Amino acid sequence: MGEHILPGNPPIALTLRRSARARRISLRVSALDGRVTLTLPKGLPEREALDFARSKQDWLQGHLEARTPEVSVMPGARIPVEGQLYAVATGTGKRVTVEGDSLLVPGGQPARLQAWLKTLARDRLATASDRYSAALGRPYGRLTLRDTRSRWGSCSSSAGLSYSWRLIMAPPEVLDYVAAHEVAHLEQMNHSPAFWGLVEDLMPDYGTHRRWLRQHGTDLHRYRFD
Repeated sequence: MGEHILPGNPPIALTLRRSARARRISLRVSALDGRVTLTLPKGLPEREALDFARSKQDWLQGHLEARTPEVSVMPGARIPVEGQLYAVATGTGKRVTVEGDSLLVPGGQPARLQAWLKTLARDRLATASDRYSAALGRPYGRLTLRDTRSRWGSCSSSAGLSYSWRLIMAPPEVLDYVAAHEVAHLEQMNHSPAFWGLVEDLMPDYGTHRRWLRQHGTDLHRYRFD
């Protein structure tokens, strides 16, 4: 239905969405990017939904202020790579290099660092997927990387594996857990007890890394490369 600005100090941008399945007005603040979505049932006047949003303005402002701030990835910023924090610095040459606890990025360009992270993510995820696929005895097809917001990985019916490249910022064991999870789907395309039994066979301590992702995963989306 489009965008609307809720006046205030500061003003709040709302995305209005009408849903045939909605039974009541709802407000949602995305933990990933702070986007506010106002959903209203079919047939409800838009003005009623906006009145509802205005009545919740203090609640909205509190949630937005409580969000972890976004980080623009540029020289001087700090970013995690495989669970370790590195300072981004301007480097020379054609490649990103690691020097102590610094990432030397050619020209300090965020796009160069993002490309380097994606390449590293592909290498680590392919290695983990190969290891778990061999242990399970189930080959996979294509491996693709995306910047997904709703899930960290997926397994298609054609045995293709897809992962969020941002996993390279998490501790290595967390990346491995996601790979084990998706490889287990090659045999069990569900989340049944049998599926979780396979995950445990592949990674006995998966629960620890699953909890890390639930508690800290949204933080990986606060790093902006644009």
